[in-house]
Amino acid sequence: MKETDREAVATAVQRVAGMLQRPDQLDKVEQYRRREARKKASVEARLKAAIQSQLDGVRTGLSQLHSALSDVKDIQRSLADVSKDWRQSINTVESLKAVKDAVVRHSQLAAAVENLKNIFSVPEIVRETQDLIEQGALLQAHRKLMDLECSRDGLMYEQYRMDSGNTRDMTLIHSYFGSTQALSDELAKQLWMVLQRSLVTVRRDPTLLVSVVRIIEREEKIDRRILDRKKQTGFVPPGRPKNWKEKMFAVLDRTVTTRIEGTQADTRESDRMWLVRHLEIIRKCVLDDLLVARSLMVQCFPPRYQIFRSLLNVYHQAVSTRMQELAAEDLEANEIVSLLTWVLNTYTSAEMMGNAELAPDVDVGVLEPLLSPDVVAELLDTYMSTLTSNIIAWLRKALETDKKDWVKETEPEADQDGYYQTTLPAIVFQMFEQNLQVAAQISEDLKTKVLVLCLQQMNSFLSRYREEAQLYKEEHLRKRQHPHCYVQYMIALINNCWTLRESIVSLKRKYLQHDTDEGVSLSQPSMDWLLDAIAEEGCSSLLEEVFLDLEQHLNELMTKKWLLGSNAVDIICVTVEDYFNDFAKIKKPYRKRMIAEAHRRVVQEYLRAVLQKRISFRNAEERKEGAERMGREAEQLRFLFHKLAAGFGEEMDGHCDTIVAVAEVIKLTDPSLLYLEVSTLVSKYPDIRDEHIGALLAVRGDASRDMKQTIIESLEQGPAQASPDYVPIFKDIVVPSLNVAKLLK
Repeated sequence: MKETDREAVATAVQRVAGMLQRPDQLDKVEQYRRREARKKASVEARLKAAIQSQLDGVRTGLSQLHSALSDVKDIQRSLADVSKDWRQSINTVESLKAVKDAVVRHSQLAAAVENLKNIFSVPEIVRETQDLIEQGALLQAHRKLMDLECSRDGLMYEQYRMDSGNTRDMTLIHSYFGSTQALSDELAKQLWMVLQRSLVTVRRDPTLLVSVVRIIEREEKIDRRILDRKKQTGFVPPGRPKNWKEKMFAVLDRTVTTRIEGTQADTRESDRMWLVRHLEIIRKCVLDDLLVARSLMVQCFPPRYQIFRSLLNVYHQAVSTRMQELAAEDLEANEIVSLLTWVLNTYTSAEMMGNAELAPDVDVGVLEPLLSPDVVAELLDTYMSTLTSNIIAWLRKALETDKKDWVKETEPEADQDGYYQTTLPAIVFQMFEQNLQVAAQISEDLKTKVLVLCLQQMNSFLSRYREEAQLYKEEHLRKRQHPHCYVQYMIALINNCWTLRESIVSLKRKYLQHDTDEGVSLSQPSMDWLLDAIAEEGCSSLLEEVFLDLEQHLNELMTKKWLLGSNAVDIICVTVEDYFNDFAKIKKPYRKRMIAEAHRRVVQEYLRAVLQKRISFRNAEERKEGAERMGREAEQLRFLFHKLAAGFGEEMDGHCDTIVAVAEVIKLTDPSLLYLEVSTLVSKYPDIRDEHIGALLAVRGDASRDMKQTIIESLEQGPAQASPDYVPIFKDIVVPSLNVAKLLK
């Protein structure tokens, strides 16, 4: 308190000092004193009033608490009395159980008596109801159906009350009235048929539509009554609630949706203006139906159904769904324009929803957009994405169709030059042409994008094409007799690669003004590489066929049988020539490479036979005879491949000279010149290895171990350098013995 007093004095001093800062203010001291006195009195009065208000509130609260305490004590006494009375009445309730059972039994018997006539006449009522349904007297049929259901439900309810767990009796009643549910379903079917044709029915026979609505109203009332009873008893008759009103709107919804979907009379293939016609049919259909609904149907339904508002929403949703479906389709540029014009302008114009006759009930300003802004903005982008999916599907289908041709028993077709081919390139590039022609009508930019897309998908397609060709080859190798025309279709696959290459170049020349687009420029080398790879693998597959047939005869080379006189090379030449007569159906660029590869492989297999040490000559006479035979056979092979390559105007590589060079090493009679001869061989063929030289010297049969080692060690000191255009021939030849030291022995 002292601290507070000091603060108050200090504040007062400060306040007085503020008032008396000038000498002339001393005359007003009395005035200041009176003013401060008034303020003090006012504050004290307010403080007293606040304290008095608080005291009054506390007094009132205490009074209410005393009153509540008294009420609680009264309630406690009343509850004690109720508990006492309840305990005393338990015995009385138990004694009334027999009365309760009698009441239930009486109620059941009363229900049975009340429905006795209906129970015995159920079959007759069922037949009459069925006849009425077939005659179209729906109201009378429904009345009889209600009688049947009422009898059934009453009996089942009484049984439920007496013994809810007795399913046997419940099942018996349900089975006796089993036809009731079938009649209900049949009647519902007739109602839905009327509703599906409601727009026609309301013009010809509105009474029929009114009858349908009345039946639905009756069923709705019965549903509500049964649901209310369920809350009290828990019993629900079979087939309830029927919810026919809800189903009615569902039928109308499906009917409108089907009607909108069925307005497409044409397709793009049959009519280029199919979308314009489709949209115009939708406009007339929706406008006519809504006008009929507003003028006639509203008179057949209770106002609370708001049938016109419901139909308006259903039609709007159905049209919106259809527009979304159209927007998701592969629309052409002019179709996209037609669609957006219709959605954004025609739909809300006086020609449709803005029609004067609909105006009082239709506010176009509150209708939801048929297409969202994002869909409208991205519709052109959809064109590209849809086109991508279609191209992928078309290419996949084209490949599947082509694969089916590969296993046919008949040879593939040939082009005007006699080269085998399949329909794949024509199908693929016809599809590309069609899409590029459409894109060219829109803009140069879109045309370029479509071309880039086609080339990109072509790149992916070629990878799949390559995989399928490889699987085709593997399947054939497992069973060489199948497919019957394997060689011919593999030739067609190879030729397809050249056709595809030419078609790609033609496509770019036709549809690309400036080859500066990054996607186009990057895709070409990749596709060229893939096409070459597919063709080369195809050629290799065909050569594998050749060498599988040559394997037996190649194994005869450089054996005792060969030395004594074998026609293995003759057979090899005849077989190769026969195969290449079939390979004449391969287009020249690939056939030329194939001949060169066959030439190299045959010579390589010949050299492998030499280096596998199948024979070791015993004397100079045998070496001379073997070398001369090798020379003759080299000439045979040279003549064969020269003949095969005659149509290309170029000399074939001198692979056969390798056989002659090896034969010279074998034929050499002076061992002292052996090092020089081998050095010459190594300088001409830099890929020859130590084990090759060791094997070759072993075939001679007269080189000592020291001589072999000296020659190999001398050659290792100065390995020859291969020229850039040298084609390795010894590189892939593996000598059976990998240990050079063993060869030296």
